[in-house]
Amino acid sequence: MAIKASDNFKVYRNEGGPDISTVTRKVIQQDGLTFKDIDGTGTVSEVNDWRLPAAQRAAAYVKQMTVDEKIGQLFISDWRMGPKYPSARAPKDYVPVPDETGILDEGEVHGKTIFGEQHLPGTTTLLKEWFARHTILRENATPEDMADYLNQLQAVAEECDRFVPVMVASNSRNENGEVVFGMNDAAGVFATWPGTLGIAAAVRGNKIDIVDKFAACIRREWNACGLKKGYMYMADTMTDPRWQRSYGTFGEDPKLICDIMEHLIPGVQGSEEGVTLDGVAVTTKHFPGGGARENGFDPHYAAGQWNVYATPGSLQKYHLPAFQVAVDKHTAAVMPYYSKPAAAKSAPQVSLAGNPIELQPYGFAYNRIFINDILRGEMGFKGYINSDTGIVHNMCWGVDMLDGAERIAFAVNHSGVDVISGLFDNEAGREAYDRATNGYYDTHPVPAGFTKEQLVLTDEALDRAVTRTLTGMFELGLVDNPYRDPANAAQVVAAAADWDAAAEAHRQSVVLLKNDGVLPLSAAKLSGKKVYAEAFRKDPRLVPAANEELKGLLEGVTLTDDPAEADYAILMVSPSSGEYFNATPGYLELEICEGKTVPNVDADGKPMAETHEETTLTGLHHLQEVAAAVHAHGGKVISNINFTLAWEVGPIETLSDALTAGFDTYPAATLDIIFGRFAPTGRLPITLPRGDEVLAVNADGVCISPNDVPGYDKDQYMPDSLKDENGKAYAYRDAAGNYYELDFGLSY
Repeated sequence: MAIKASDNFKVYRNEGGPDISTVTRKVIQQDGLTFKDIDGTGTVSEVNDWRLPAAQRAAAYVKQMTVDEKIGQLFISDWRMGPKYPSARAPKDYVPVPDETGILDEGEVHGKTIFGEQHLPGTTTLLKEWFARHTILRENATPEDMADYLNQLQAVAEECDRFVPVMVASNSRNENGEVVFGMNDAAGVFATWPGTLGIAAAVRGNKIDIVDKFAACIRREWNACGLKKGYMYMADTMTDPRWQRSYGTFGEDPKLICDIMEHLIPGVQGSEEGVTLDGVAVTTKHFPGGGARENGFDPHYAAGQWNVYATPGSLQKYHLPAFQVAVDKHTAAVMPYYSKPAAAKSAPQVSLAGNPIELQPYGFAYNRIFINDILRGEMGFKGYINSDTGIVHNMCWGVDMLDGAERIAFAVNHSGVDVISGLFDNEAGREAYDRATNGYYDTHPVPAGFTKEQLVLTDEALDRAVTRTLTGMFELGLVDNPYRDPANAAQVVAAAADWDAAAEAHRQSVVLLKNDGVLPLSAAKLSGKKVYAEAFRKDPRLVPAANEELKGLLEGVTLTDDPAEADYAILMVSPSSGEYFNATPGYLELEICEGKTVPNVDADGKPMAETHEETTLTGLHHLQEVAAAVHAHGGKVISNINFTLAWEVGPIETLSDALTAGFDTYPAATLDIIFGRFAPTGRLPITLPRGDEVLAVNADGVCISPNDVPGYDKDQYMPDSLKDENGKAYAYRDAAGNYYELDFGLSY
């Protein structure tokens, strides 16, 4: 009968040293201290001696490992949690096969995903025979189940001759919002804060302590569950407003992003000097900044494979600074972006040190100049490089002429990547290693532009990569003490103080954009008055639940279903546009619109004569009718827009007497602002474009406002013909004369 790890792990306390936890590994008692027999030698070896530096233990351990054990540690990919949480990404006809504990999935998966063909074994085979030690958790499990599952993974790994723990990574889990694969796969279980744009909006009100509370909350909750690595957070500066991933950023101000990184990384990791035993490893992404998109095209598909730096020095000024702060604060890992720099479309760029950058056309994970020379050499990064998911298969931009084994070798051996995300490509990794000595290139040509030395996996490169990731595991205490108590995990995550701090941040994230005096809706203003309330979405299937939630939050308010008799209308507007795995027929639409005719784009990203229709808000025409009915008898319209992108707000602002902005903010927090239970303090973390005219793309595919420059600085590059009497062109200006630009926000 299999051992259930959560019921059978033992913990040994070391006075002045780390706890040791184990299910089946032997422990060694020496000098009044307890050590874990990690390497199976039965001695207090370099590997087993927790008194030694983590890097020394890791380097010693690598020397003991076989080539196949090391190759197994080069890859990270999604892994199924088990029958209790069926994977949404497994083939539709897949049926999980539980292990004897009922916790792990022992079924075999054969099928295709967005990242390539999958032929995967059961969990025990993956860990024991493939020696995989890096997985991605995407399921939205309870704290108890998460701790139980992670414990069980470690228990299986302990049964190997050499124990290397399973480093399970997750995208962020502490922000509210729509759950999107690959960005925020889970939400609502851990203390739930506003989206990262909302945190930035709250912090812009001179409240950097919000970040400290946010980071400490993450560290406590994740560590309590045994989840020790986060694919978070984005240090990217949002410069192209059409970028689908805008909502995962902290906005467009490099200085603010630097300030946030300065607090966030030590807070999550546990110290200013890197990870601690109770810390969680941060993977800062997406180096050297994903914001410089080409008119919003995303590198998950071919049209978006380029980063365009049209403005001289934009990399140095806007995109690299926050990554330098992350490096200075000893972020555990850095994730390069999929895309590759477009030299032909870019102006001269320099590093933070002022050195010219050669823009070689390789995806950033394959780009030695950016990874080895700039990030490690000039910026001083000492951690490990974790690629974004799918670089060997679907998003192999710039190295598509290489085969899978060559791509793996080129990333690890040439540019210095340490973990490759997407699939468990052990066979291709072994092939890359064998080609160094089996005469493969005696009978096969070396692809043009490359050398054999770049395309084979050497022992030196393999040892370097595994030593780096093992060092991180030792530093986190994951090797010596991987087990967690599920009951304690639930207790930590339920802590009221963290949920209260998150709720406060939601209120602080709301930005008051417009107010003609109607807000706050005090009890006196509401006396004898009727309120019409309605929620609007792009997906009409989401509307009934949103309306039910909204009306449930308006208890005590006299509601009416007839806008013609309403004194006030509260309209909750949540637009949506595109998806980041697939290109839209045209440019990503930012206007809040319904049935708008827009041009298609060709394969080169240039506008075409053909058109299609776009809708970012279903029911916009109905919303306009509601506003007209309310205004017809002197009523007031109060609107809230949820910002996941830099929306063109004209169609809503012009109909509204009061307007608020949220960023995946709880509706309850927005209503606290509307009813005056909390005075608004939020400030815009992004500049809102005034309309299509400032996003226009010419026949050559060049945007009138540069894609690599943040909104607050775009005016200096805009034509004079678009500028108003104040010299402003880019930002939206409302009827009261206010510009909806970075740092704008009203109060009561």
